Parts: sequence; C-alpha cells; structure tokens
Amino acid sequence: MEQELTFSDLGISEEILKAVEDMGYTHPSPIQAQTIPQLLEGHDVIGQAQTGTGKTAAFAIPIIDQVDPSVNKPQALVLCPTRELAVQVEGEIVKLARFKRGVSSTCIYGGEAIDRQIRSLKKGVQIVVGTPGRIMDHMQRRTLNLDNVSIIVLDEADEMLDMGFREDIEMILSAMPEERQTVFFSATMPKPIMDLTRKFQTDPKVVKVLRKELTVENITQSYYEVKSPLKLELMTRLINLHQFNLSVVFCNTKRATDEVTEGLIARGIQAEALHGDLSQAQRTKVMNKFRKGHCSVLVATDVAARGIDVDNVEVVFNYDLPLDEENYVHRIGRTGRAGKSGMAISFVTGRKDNFKIRDLEKFIKTSIHKLDPPSATDLIELKKDQLVKDVYKVLSKEEDNQLFEETIGQLLAEGLSMDQVALALIKMQMGDVLKVVEEQNFEVDFSRGDRDRGDRGGRREGRESRDRGRDRYAKSDSRGGSGRERIPRDKTAREPNMARLFINLGKKDRIRPNDIVGAIAGETGVPGRSIGGIDIYDNFTFVDVPSKDADHVIKVMKSNTIKGKPLNIELSKG
Repeated sequence: MEQELTFSDLGISEEILKAVEDMGYTHPSPIQAQTIPQLLEGHDVIGQAQTGTGKTAAFAIPIIDQVDPSVNKPQALVLCPTRELAVQVEGEIVKLARFKRGVSSTCIYGGEAIDRQIRSLKKGVQIVVGTPGRIMDHMQRRTLNLDNVSIIVLDEADEMLDMGFREDIEMILSAMPEERQTVFFSATMPKPIMDLTRKFQTDPKVVKVLRKELTVENITQSYYEVKSPLKLELMTRLINLHQFNLSVVFCNTKRATDEVTEGLIARGIQAEALHGDLSQAQRTKVMNKFRKGHCSVLVATDVAARGIDVDNVEVVFNYDLPLDEENYVHRIGRTGRAGKSGMAISFVTGRKDNFKIRDLEKFIKTSIHKLDPPSATDLIELKKDQLVKDVYKVLSKEEDNQLFEETIGQLLAEGLSMDQVALALIKMQMGDVLKVVEEQNFEVDFSRGDRDRGDRGGRREGRESRDRGRDRYAKSDSRGGSGRERIPRDKTAREPNMARLFINLGKKDRIRPNDIVGAIAGETGVPGRSIGGIDIYDNFTFVDVPSKDADHVIKVMKSNTIKGKPLNIELSKG
C-alpha cells in the first residue's frame, strides 16, 4: 500500500505540502514514506539508501517542520562528504522551506572564503549544511555553536568514512547535546558505520531500501564490447545517433577525464571535465554550464560527481567500468530521475570487464544487455531522416520567403534544374558526415592481445597486462608464515625500471591489493596495469611503481587516504 500513499498521509505541515506540490511530487518514495514519520516522532534513524532515491527530502522535510523559526540559532546540522553534495542538499532544503516563514539555512564548505560563511552564521540560521572539515573549522573559531542543535544527519556516511572524516565526525557528535536525534544515511552499512551508530545513537529505527529498489526501474542498462582505442569514436556515434541533450561520462582517473573531454570537443561536442584538480569556483562554473545546457556532456570522476543533481540527464556512460559495484549504482542514479526514463551505457574492453559485468548483474539483480555498435550506414540514415524532418519544420513556419524564392529563381536562371539545386544543398548539409563517418570494426578479439590493454597498447602490453591481471588480486595466505598478503612476482628481482614505495598501512588496516591499485590509479592517473608487485605485511606495505612515476605518486598520495586512513608514503630504503 506504500505506493498509494501521498505526502499528506505522512503528517507534514501544509507549508511543506505546498512546496512539495510545487516541485511536482505527488507520492513519496519508499525511503521517504518510511523515514519521515519516524523522524517526526523523534526517533534516531539508520537509513540505507542510494543517491537518487529521494533521501534528501526524507530527512529535510522533518528537519524543516521541527525547527523553531523564532530562534535564530543552528538547530539542525547536516554533514556531507563533498562540497557538491552539500550545495545540492542545502538547495533542496531551500526549495522545501520556501513557504515556511522565518526558516533559513546556510551551506559551509572548504574552498570558499570563510568570512562569508561567518557573516551568514552571525546573521542567524536554523539549518546548517556542510562538510566535516569546515564544520570543525567553525567550531574551533567559535563561529558555530551546537548547543541548540537537536538533530544531526550524516548523509552518505560511508563516503565520509572512506574519505578519512571519522575523527572529525566523532568530535562533532561528541560536542553536541546528548538530547538529540542522530540520523545516519549510507549506501552501505560496513562495520565502522555500525560502530558509530552503537556509540552515538539511541535505539535507532532501521529503514532499508532493498537493493532491487536501489536501481531505478526506468533506466535501460546496456553495454558494448569495443576495442579500447575506439571507445571515444563509439561514444561519439551513440551521442549523435540518439541526439542526447545532456550526458554524464564517468572515467576512473583525472587524466582520462581531460583526455576524453578534449576528444569530444575535437569532434564538435560541447563537453566539460569535472575532477578533483579543479578549484571550487571552476567546479561551480562547470556545473552551472551543464545545468543550463551550455555544454551537453559532463565528463567526471566518481568523487567529483558526488552531488550532481540534474533532473534531465538522459544517459550515463561508463567510459571506464567502476572499481566497485556500489559506484556503478551511484553512477547510473544520475539519470532516470524525477520519474523520467534514462539510459546507462558501459564499455567493455576485455575479459576482465566481461567478468565485471557479470558481477554487476548479480549485485543489482538486473540484466545488462549487450548491444551491437551502430554502423556508418546507421548514422547516415539517421542524418537523412533528420534532414527530412528539418525540411518539413522549416517549410511549416509562416514567414516572408521572398528573399529565398528570389535566390532560387537566380539559380534556375543560371540554367540549373530544381533537382540540381536540391542535390547541391543536401550535399552541403551531409557532405561532412560522409567524410567523418567511416565503417569501423569495434569488435574485441578475445583470442588476441588487444584485450585488457589501454588506448596506447600493443600486443606486448596486452600480454603483460593479462599476466599481471591473473595475479593482481591474490588472497592472503591463510596458512600463516610471513603474515603478508602479496601479488605473486619473481622473488629474485624486481621488474626493470620500477621503484619500490613504502606505505604505512597494512593488513591490520584491512588494506587489500585492489585498494592500493585503485587508490594510486584513481588519484595519480598512473594506469593500474603498470603497477607492479604488492607485498602487504601486518603494519606496512611495499608497492612497485614505474620509476618515472614514483615522485608523482608520492607527491599526490601524501595528501590522500586509502579506505579513509591517511598515508605516509615514501621511497623504500631497503
């Protein structure tokens, strides 16, 4: 019966109902229907839900209805892992509170001048949304007082822990009044999250959106097998074939986002890159361009894409398959929003990707269908059909055509026939298409060395990639011995042109080889296939990287974390 519920059945105020109606929503989502009554009754809540399920409104509506507009002090605090998500959440709160007189909110995060935020807090607000680091800054400056806060929400709590915010979160929670509501929203519920709930919550109500509900039913999911160097060509064809207005493309590294963006622009497609190297001002500018349709394709990494909230995204491309299943669900949740249909298209470049597709199907309990790439003939037929529609559209307009008719008369007076004039005009419209579009063999030959290799690969690199791939994610030896987990490699000598790095994390930190490969590849742009042997001991780890990339890896990774734990990384002295 939950599907028949309306927002008026949830016990929310008339002002909120009016705002919800203005936003075009009639029926609450499952997470909203289950969470809003619990929060209005004053319970602590653990909510398991993904982006795109309506979880923001699930906690924002009760917050807005419970704060006292006559008290201009922070009464509710929402913590988010990224600036983008914080801005998105606060924007949703503003929309929902538009008819609630006296209720105001502010968003505080790093990368923006703190003076503006201080002025906003001094002016007086009831709801504060922010990132843990900047919230801590304001607490230490005593510009944010939590004495009147009666509810705190941790949005995407698992992401915050993975990004190393656990200590900040515990300090913030410890500084709050004991009499409060504590709400956790998380896509997954790993042990660290459950440890926090036991420590800081009181008899929480668990609200769980089942996995089958996490993948939106109106998203068509498919994949194409394609040679790695031809991924850009295939994606360009698909964008042109389907005439997508807004698309999001996901890559696993910052370097890849820049390369794909440049490739799309070179093909005449308006694209912008979004990744961690951009300043907050640059990221805001990119997102504004995308929302307004001034660029049609947004190319992003997973972390940078947190907080993308654009209802009209028609397709998500997994240019690189994500490193884990949860990220896949987060990615495709960027389309198919607000009741609209959407598409999720993934590119498979080798056997390993094929296995990953199978794992994704098991995880989401939905089939991902294999499709054949569009041919040059398909694209030409599309252009022909589009031209015919454009002709009818132009002729249907009532306007003064005298100038154009005079031009036709001039051409006919030159001795040309009407057919020749029409042929010349069609050539002018479609000639470039015939030059650009060529028949391509996108098919991946799994019997040869072009599988599992990068865009600049060759047979030798393909073989090396496969050899390492077989050994990449070795399980720890359960029979004891040296107490280390490792990728098998030649014990007598390190691979040539490789440097050995020391990392201060080991098995006690639950670090696995794929965590290290994923972190280094994702943050530094060094291809995962080029990372060599990995030896994981109880308290530390050794990893081999190309000598030419060693300094770059050390510089970038020193300011990063693995599984939320800060790194000390340096050249091995041994």
